[in-house]
Amino acid sequence: MKVSGLKGYIKPYWKFVILGPLFMLFEVFFDLLQPRLAAYIVNNGVVERDFNVIEHTGILMFLVAFLSLIAGVGCNIFASRASQNIGGDIRADLYKKVQTFSFQDIDKFKSGSLITRMTNDVVQVQTLVQVALQGLVRAPCLLIGSVIMSLLMNLRLGLILLGTLVVLIGVLIVLMRFSYPLFSKVQQKLDMVNTRIQENLAGIRVVKAFVRSSYETNRFQKVNRDYTQSSIKASRFIALNSPIMTLIMNICLVGILLYSGPLVWRDSFKVGDLVAFVNYMVQALSSLIMVSGRLMDVSRANVSAQRIQEVLSTEPSIVDAKSEKKSLLLGEHISFKHVNFSYNNSKTGEDSILRDINFEASRGETVAIIGSTGAGKSTLVQLIPRLYDVTSGSVVIDGRDIRNIPLAELRHNIGMVLQDSFLFTGSIRDNISLGKVDAKEEDIIEVAKIAQVHDFISKLPHGYDTKVGQKGVNLSGGQKQRISIARTLLIKPSILIMDDSTSALDSETERKLRDALKGLIKNNITFIIAQRISSCIDAEKILVMDEGTIVGSGTHQELLESCGVYQDIYRSQFGEREVSYEHK
Repeated sequence: MKVSGLKGYIKPYWKFVILGPLFMLFEVFFDLLQPRLAAYIVNNGVVERDFNVIEHTGILMFLVAFLSLIAGVGCNIFASRASQNIGGDIRADLYKKVQTFSFQDIDKFKSGSLITRMTNDVVQVQTLVQVALQGLVRAPCLLIGSVIMSLLMNLRLGLILLGTLVVLIGVLIVLMRFSYPLFSKVQQKLDMVNTRIQENLAGIRVVKAFVRSSYETNRFQKVNRDYTQSSIKASRFIALNSPIMTLIMNICLVGILLYSGPLVWRDSFKVGDLVAFVNYMVQALSSLIMVSGRLMDVSRANVSAQRIQEVLSTEPSIVDAKSEKKSLLLGEHISFKHVNFSYNNSKTGEDSILRDINFEASRGETVAIIGSTGAGKSTLVQLIPRLYDVTSGSVVIDGRDIRNIPLAELRHNIGMVLQDSFLFTGSIRDNISLGKVDAKEEDIIEVAKIAQVHDFISKLPHGYDTKVGQKGVNLSGGQKQRISIARTLLIKPSILIMDDSTSALDSETERKLRDALKGLIKNNITFIIAQRISSCIDAEKILVMDEGTIVGSGTHQELLESCGVYQDIYRSQFGEREVSYEHK
C-alpha cells in the first residue's frame, strides 16, 4: 500500500472526504478576497481620506474573515472524522490480519514490529489523511489563486513571483528525494526500539533476578541511540526546508519592492495594489512552504503505508481449508506419517527440528512424550492444531489430512494447555470460560475441581470473580497452570494436549490431578509432554525423543528394557540403585 492505496478505506467516508475540501475551498476563496479589499481601503479610503469607505470595507473584511473561520472549522470537523475513521479501519484490519498469522508469520515480522505498524505507522497515515483534506487542499488552491491574482494585477511582477515559485519547487523535489529513504530507516530503527522495550518488560523479573539492569540498559541505549541518530539525520532535511524557503521568499520580496517602487512613484502602480500584491506574494510563498511541509508528511506516511501493506498483503503460511460436508471430526484416530519439520521450510533436512516422525494413537489412549530439552517435543504437538505446518509428510486425524480440515473445525476439537500458562486480564471465571463464554457455573466449578484449583479459588475474597493481573502476575506458576488446565478441560476436546503443563505442581497435587483426569480422558486422545517419568508412567504409549527423532516407543516397562535414552532419564531421576536392569 502506497498512499494511493487508501482508496478502499476512503470510500465508506466519501461524504466527509468531499465536504472537508469543499469547506476548505470556501475558506481559500474568502482568504483571496482579503488583499483586494485591503487594496480598496488603501486606494479609496486611506489615500482619498474617505472614512466611510474605510468603515464599510472594514466591516465587509470582518464579515469575510468570519465566514472564512466557519469554513475552516467545518473543514477541520469533516477532515478529523474522515481521518479518525480511516485510521481505525486500518488498525482493525491489521489486527484481524495478525489473528490469521501462524506462529511462523509472527516470528517473521517480530511482535515489536507488528506493534509499531499497528500504532505509529497507522498514526502517520491517519495524520496524512487529516492534513491532505486540509493543508493539501488549502495550500495548492491558495497558491494557484494567489498567482492568478498577482498576474492579473501586474504581469511582470507576477512573472517574478512565478519564477521564484519554480525555484522553490525544484528545491522541494531535491529535499523529498533525499528524505524518503531516511524516513524508511527511521521506522526500521523504531521497530528495534519497540522490540527491545517489549522484550525487557516481558522479562523484567528475570532481569532483576539476575541483576542485569545495567546490561539491559546498555542494550536499550544502543538501539535508542541508533534511532535517535537516524531521526536527527532525517530531521536535517526537514530543518533545511523552512529556512531555504524563507530565504528565497525574502529575496523575492526585495526584488518585487525594488521593481515596484519606481512604478508607484510614477503612479503606474497604486500603493493599495502594491499592498495587495505583497499579500498575494506572501500567501503564495507561504502556501508553497506549507505544501513542502505536507509533502514531507506524505514521504513519511508513504513509508508507513508500505509497512502496513507488507502485513496486509502477507498470505498466512497456513492456508485454511475450505469447509467440506463430511462427517464431523471425532478424534477417533491420529497418525503421523513420515513427518519432517523445519522452521524455515528447508527441504534439505539440514535445519530440521523433527525428522521422520511416525506413530499412531487412538481414542482412549494417552501418549506421553519425553526427552531432553530441545528434542522437539513441543514442536511435535504444535503440528496437531496446525500452529505450524509440516515441511513434509502428513498428520492425519480420522483419515483426513489436517491440511484439508478447516482450521475452526480442527482447533475446536483440540484442547491445548501450552507450556507458557498465559492468563488474560480479567476475572478467574473469564479466563476459565475463555473457550466457552456461555459455560454454566457448575461446569466451571467441575473443571476447576478436576484441575485441583477450586479449593484455592474458593478461599479468595471474591472467589471466581477475583481479578487476574496482567499475565496472571498476582498468581503463582502452579496456580496459573491449574487455571489453564481447567480452561482447556471446559471445552471438552476430542484431543487433549498438555505441554509440560504440570511442571510447577508439587508431586502430591500432580498425583491428584492425574487421578482426577483418568475418568475424564478415557474418551479422548491425550498427549502429555513431561520432564518427569512419574508424569507419564501410566501412559499407554510413551514416545522418547532425542534430537528431533523418536528413539523409543512403548510402555514404561518396555522402554526400561529396550531404550537407552529412557533408561538414562530414569536413572537421572530415580538414582542408580532404583534401576533393576542392565543398560543396553
